[in-house]
Amino acid sequence: MSQEHTEYIQSKVNPILESLVTEVLLERPENPVPFMVRWLAERSKTGKDSLYSLGVGEAEKLRNEIRELQGEIKVLSDKVGEAKSKDQKKDEPEAKADAPAAKEEAAKAEEEEEKEEKEEEEKEEKKNDSEEEESDFGDDEEDDADDEWKPPAAYMKKGQRGSVSAEAYGAFNEKKAFEPPVYEKSGEQEGRINEVLSKSFLFNALSKDDLKVILGAFLEKKIPSGDRIIQEGDDGDVMFLIESGAFDCLKKIDGAEKVVKKCGPGDVFGELALLYNCPRAASVQATEESTVWQLDRETFTHIVRDASAKRREAFMDFLKTVPLFKPLESYDLMQLADCLQQQTLEAGQKILKQGEPGDTFYIVEEGQLTATKKRDDGKEEEVLEYQRGDFFGELALLRNEPRAASVEAKTEAKICKIDRKSFKNILGQLEAQFKEAAAKYKP
Repeated sequence: MSQEHTEYIQSKVNPILESLVTEVLLERPENPVPFMVRWLAERSKTGKDSLYSLGVGEAEKLRNEIRELQGEIKVLSDKVGEAKSKDQKKDEPEAKADAPAAKEEAAKAEEEEEKEEKEEEEKEEKKNDSEEEESDFGDDEEDDADDEWKPPAAYMKKGQRGSVSAEAYGAFNEKKAFEPPVYEKSGEQEGRINEVLSKSFLFNALSKDDLKVILGAFLEKKIPSGDRIIQEGDDGDVMFLIESGAFDCLKKIDGAEKVVKKCGPGDVFGELALLYNCPRAASVQATEESTVWQLDRETFTHIVRDASAKRREAFMDFLKTVPLFKPLESYDLMQLADCLQQQTLEAGQKILKQGEPGDTFYIVEEGQLTATKKRDDGKEEEVLEYQRGDFFGELALLRNEPRAASVEAKTEAKICKIDRKSFKNILGQLEAQFKEAAAKYKP
């Protein structure tokens, strides 16, 4: 990509995209595309109105004027170029003629400087010799005092050279291994944090080792009612997880602050500034006495953000292998990957029970599972077997009916699950495919 294109993207496109992404993540609309279109339309009204205000033929007239101006600019540029080249040719003989004289002057100046330096050094040596002679007959204490080394005058004129180590190993060039902070907590406190983390999409997919690091790095904070812990526009170095209490998210709209969102236990806020290295998108203020857990930027970046990116990439690769999802666009697959929660099953573990209400859809990532139905005579019959890429649990969500069969793990297995709301929003477009698959089920 050319430098011109890069500068244009950085100066013109990136600020718009950053604002747009911030608004989308702040509002989290169920269908983000119309929201984004409206947002862009509202901010382009001025440009749009000015375009539509042009009369018939005026646009073409403007284009012609622009072309004429461009032609005039080109002619002037050519003339300026010709004038410069003539001046350069004219100056060349003069420069050649002046060159020998300049060299002679420089040589003379150098000789004079060397002569001065030698005279200075000779004076210094004579002075040192006379001091040494005096010291031979003087007191030993005076001899110790005069032993200080003094650099020659020539050295002082040149000035001290910067050290090589300072050039190559400045503070900006230091690379430190990541060491997360660890704050002591009781088992009861860790249990409370774990319970809150399990409800947050940012943390519920972390590995056990990563979760252990996060648990240690969280710092408990008590927030009095009315305290503002985030100010819109400030830089952000921490994010917060609410254990108890309530907060208002406030944003300046038309010069006045308005509540755009309310947060409660289990909610996360302040993560946008850490995810996108952007200023705070809104202010956050406690509406009652609250308890939050604070996480620093460095730990978030190394553990949560990197883990989220790796998790999304792994789920995207898996989802692309599932035939059901082939009609989905990349954007829908990305949304689905962000919503998935992974669960590990032991052999023989039951995940669904016939007759119970259902609010979750499942996809098999690894292992084998079986579906069984209890017949009228009380006997259980195996009706279906699931393996990697297969799915189940959709009937209860599509028909709002109890589970039609029980499902349990035949071997150790990994499954991915998605809740009813996300299922409707993202996979609602696949209703025809789900119904087609349901028609093949054994009654």
